[in-house]
Amino acid sequence: MATYRTVLFYAFAPVADPAAVRLWQRELAGRWNLTGRVVVAPHGINATLGGRVEDLKQYVKGTRQYPGFERLDAKWAAGTGEDFPRLSVRVRPELVAFGAPEAVRLSPDGIEGGGARLDADGLDALVAERGEDVVMLDGRNTYEASIGRFRGAFVPDVTTSRDFLGEIDAGRWDHLKDRPVVTYCTGGVRCEVLSVLLKDRGFSDVYQMDGGIVRYVEARGTEGLWDGSLYVFDGRGHVEAAGARSLGECERCGASTARFENCADAGCRTQRLVCEACAPATAHDRCPACVSERPAAWSPRPATVVL
Repeated sequence: MATYRTVLFYAFAPVADPAAVRLWQRELAGRWNLTGRVVVAPHGINATLGGRVEDLKQYVKGTRQYPGFERLDAKWAAGTGEDFPRLSVRVRPELVAFGAPEAVRLSPDGIEGGGARLDADGLDALVAERGEDVVMLDGRNTYEASIGRFRGAFVPDVTTSRDFLGEIDAGRWDHLKDRPVVTYCTGGVRCEVLSVLLKDRGFSDVYQMDGGIVRYVEARGTEGLWDGSLYVFDGRGHVEAAGARSLGECERCGASTARFENCADAGCRTQRLVCEACAPATAHDRCPACVSERPAAWSPRPATVVL
């Protein structure tokens, strides 16, 4: 019986011809019957893929043959074989769409100018030493943070990665500039770039969670500083350590849940937390923003998509 897995990784390295690397990646992932998403940019690669474990291993082995990609840190998780609907390999100006491709400056060791890397032991030691002065800065979107986050985290009011620069440049985080700030995200790529953006804008004591939440939870489970569920961008929707309880609450009944449901309006991308029990009653509901913006004319979503 086949064993399925998902793999998450990124690598910062110069890519002279992103279009050629895209074609190579599409052929390589297709050869091993993988599904998921791969982003290629002039400064590297970012991927989340699913398939049979032996096929994924062959794909990762092949990807590591590209100069600079040999350092990629592959993060493995259980899969179903149906975690992604298809394979998508695209070229983008950035691995993460912060809207600041010029901020990514590469050295032989990867991206330069970022915050000091912390593993689980390093983070726990920093918090033990500096206490509540440490700022755990969530580098994800607010809906991701709604179901799980580091204890006492600072969660920016953002819905996309492009919103971060506006928050920083508007001075809304200036009160954090002289405190130890630890950026974190799912697998490490967003918080790595975010740490560069912060240092470039005068933040003096910046760190990044090496390997992201994934590596911290692998090391600590429910015994560390992480609380709740981890949002993932595939068919699983979320993962958590054994015994963990989601921080999310059903918008209808208030029960603990990590289950997201899309707004019923086909033109809306809002996700709402709705528990399994309430899902049938909310399947055709529109979010408050849609009701306000389009009170009369709207198109229903063909089928509710649960992430």
